[in-house]
Amino acid sequence: MVDADLVHLARLALAGKTDEVPTTLRKLARRYRDSRPHISTALVDMLRESPMRSTAGRAAVEAQPIDQESRLPLVRHSDFKLQPVDPILGNSTWRSIRQILEEYSNSQLLYKAGLAPTRTALFIGPPGVGKTLSAQWLAYKLNLPLLTLDLSSVMSSFLGRTGVNVRRVLDYAKNTPSVLLIDELDAVAKRRDDATELGELKRLVTVLLQEIDNWPEGSLLLAASNHEELLDPAIWRRFEMTITFPLPEDEEINRALVQFLDGTPIKTDLIELLTQLCKGMSFSRIEREVMQARRSSAINQIPLENALVERIKDGIFALPTSKRIETALHLMRSLKISQRRASELTGVSRDTLRKHQS
Repeated sequence: MVDADLVHLARLALAGKTDEVPTTLRKLARRYRDSRPHISTALVDMLRESPMRSTAGRAAVEAQPIDQESRLPLVRHSDFKLQPVDPILGNSTWRSIRQILEEYSNSQLLYKAGLAPTRTALFIGPPGVGKTLSAQWLAYKLNLPLLTLDLSSVMSSFLGRTGVNVRRVLDYAKNTPSVLLIDELDAVAKRRDDATELGELKRLVTVLLQEIDNWPEGSLLLAASNHEELLDPAIWRRFEMTITFPLPEDEEINRALVQFLDGTPIKTDLIELLTQLCKGMSFSRIEREVMQARRSSAINQIPLENALVERIKDGIFALPTSKRIETALHLMRSLKISQRRASELTGVSRDTLRKHQS
């Protein structure tokens, strides 16, 4: 049995099928776990310490891939010396992110069971809900740099060159211990309305599909999309894990407000009011609103609570009348705000509120 397995490994190596070696080694580690535990342990250690990061037939890539025309880097390289802030996520999303971390942190247990950590994951959700921050957090926790490929920024006027650029970045990531984030994955789909470029786009999608399929074990590829409806259906099936990042609910909004206020004490009822008014906003939008209030507080030398109230009023006053009435009634019902206070915040007259209450 051992002889036959050795011959099989030699055959894979001579045929240049190095991408099949990790899978074969995992199977052998599981097979020998009881009969030859020393061999099984050695194989598991080998898989854990030296993950495969290259595929067959690929030449060595340059230190940092650049576009031949513009001479600009094709990928952003981020090393995190300080931990990024923990992403604020819903329970389901957070469990999935934690699972990826735990798989890589406990890879030896997976290898012993003939398994491997997740290689590819797709992040979907609207802008500003924590997709990029989650990728940064994972890279930091795994003690790896984050490489970011923004497809919208590398789309060349010559799509054939775009395919070459994308493949060079992916080759570079495979040969560099890192977490690769492909941002704006839907950029490819967004360009499909141009009939003259359809052929090249199909070829570019094919390149991506092949690379995702052949992504090596021990290396983590993440992709993010703000427009899941634009993604090629074939792309969905290629990812081992799909993680949805929805707009924040009340609990996440509340935690985000506390974080963005940076320790400034704020009355509980005002936090609750802000939480209600921030429904439907992304984290990035909420942060912008809070930061504008903090700047206004500093410049005008007024309490932050006053500045926050002014931001609230500005936002509500910009709404249509029907929406302002709806907001005022909601504040009165949910937060027990007085009719007078609701009128001040929304600009809706008390007579109008009385009429709608009756």
